[in-house]
Amino acid sequence: MSRPAPVALARQPVDGGVLREIPLPPYVTVEDVQFAVRAVVVHAPRIWSGGTICRNDASPYPCRLHRWGRRVLALRGLPPAEIDALVERGDPAAGPGPYRPGA
Repeated sequence: MSRPAPVALARQPVDGGVLREIPLPPYVTVEDVQFAVRAVVVHAPRIWSGGTICRNDASPYPCRLHRWGRRVLALRGLPPAEIDALVERGDPAAGPGPYRPGA
């Protein structure tokens, strides 16, 4: 009997022991905005005994996906107050306000 070949484990790219940021899209599409809204709402902060953590994966807040979602929405022209309002509403299917270039 032959032995199966060893399987190489997929490794996350690390930079000094910390996962790198998720790359931003070259330009922000409507689909990117939908994913970003979902990311900031699902990966919202939760107060825990050890501090503030991500509600979804219990990593230190803000997690990579929450940071990515905020950066995408900021590229789309949403100010931080509007992004915070989206998180507060808690609806991952909510749409942000209209696109305001240069805001």
